[in-house]
Amino acid sequence: MPRIIDVIEAPNQGPSDIVVRVPEVGPGDFRLGSQVIVRESQTAVFFRDGKALDTFGPGRHTITTANLPLLSGLIGLATSGKTPFTAEVYFVNRRDFLDMKWGTPEPVSLRDPDLGLVRLRAFGSYSMAVDDPQLFVAKIVGTQGLYQLSQIQNFLRGIIVSRLTDTLGESKKGLFDMAGLMDELSAATRAKVSDDFKLLGLLLKQFFVQSVSPTEETQAAIDKRAAMGAVGAKSFIEYQTGMAIGNIGTAGGAGGGAAETGVGLGAGVGLGAGMAGVIAQTMQQAMAPQQQPQQAPANPQTPAEIRALLDNLDARLAAGEISEAVYNKLYAKWEARLKELGG
Repeated sequence: MPRIIDVIEAPNQGPSDIVVRVPEVGPGDFRLGSQVIVRESQTAVFFRDGKALDTFGPGRHTITTANLPLLSGLIGLATSGKTPFTAEVYFVNRRDFLDMKWGTPEPVSLRDPDLGLVRLRAFGSYSMAVDDPQLFVAKIVGTQGLYQLSQIQNFLRGIIVSRLTDTLGESKKGLFDMAGLMDELSAATRAKVSDDFKLLGLLLKQFFVQSVSPTEETQAAIDKRAAMGAVGAKSFIEYQTGMAIGNIGTAGGAGGGAAETGVGLGAGVGLGAGMAGVIAQTMQQAMAPQQQPQQAPANPQTPAEIRALLDNLDARLAAGEISEAVYNKLYAKWEARLKELGG
């Protein structure tokens, strides 16, 4: 024999219970003449075969074929109410849910006009209420199987984060502009989220973006960029070179303090800017084919040829090709010959 539920109610629905099911599991056995007691902040929705059907507002109701027309037509209730019918009843909490929090579980990656690629976190709050209980039960309870407010919040957070990401991408604004755009971001995201909530039977009453902040990695990049601007570096390589030289300049001094550190860094960046050209010039010289010393004639006859030979001796001595004794001997010989020729 089926267990007939003569009084259908959810007297202990708590603030975190957005939906209470009667019975808790399995279908319920009801009959005509059963009483449905709905509290002031509730709406009772009869559900059968995957469909949300008839609803009852606040008050005490006696089930008849008149107030369950959809359910009666679907299951063909017998006369006199002697044959029970099976269904589930969902008591939907109609109170306003205030100060609900949302946030990005993972950083959102976006293109930034100033920084390139940035990773951001965001959080805020919103308030809502169930506007269409029958649609809500069909979409959230029947499809998602969600009953508790915490479960629904997780589901709704995914919608909010998705829409916020769209809004941030469409704004074309950089991270440095976000602080002055909270109202605009809130309004634009609320418009999108409201449409999504409406399709679920929910009414979004308030929505706020309270913070958009960079991750630790993005903040470190911002700090480096600010330091580059403070010391006048035009590129990251120039800044890094200046940092290294500045550290060398300040490492030897004791008790220099922040002021000397800043001077060292600024000087280092200045040197770094100049060193860029020096390094490039040195590399070019290293890559260019080395020029060989001009070869002097083996048996010079004219003053010009003798002077070329003397220059060649200087180059060979500097290169270590001849000893100083050989150099002095040859130089004295050809210098005397040059004087004889009047050179």
